[in-house]
Amino acid sequence: MPGQSLTDTPVGQKVRLVAIDGSRQLVLRLLSLGLSVGAEIEVLHHRGRGVVVAREGNRVALGKGIAEKLRAEAIE
Repeated sequence: MPGQSLTDTPVGQKVRLVAIDGSRQLVLRLLSLGLSVGAEIEVLHHRGRGVVVAREGNRVALGKGIAEKLRAEAIE
């Protein structure tokens, strides 16, 4: 499986989403929030196992279940 889970990504790290390990319904829900494979996001902080991410000035809080299904790679 490529990349690491968002739950394992350190705060302040900028990453690119490389895979979504979920159903089509989850992919469409994330797309409506502006998150898709290839999107560049920054992890702002962790809320338990969930995370808050930012993309293009928007913040999105993701619960543990969703955050664990998003795979990302660090942007150098």
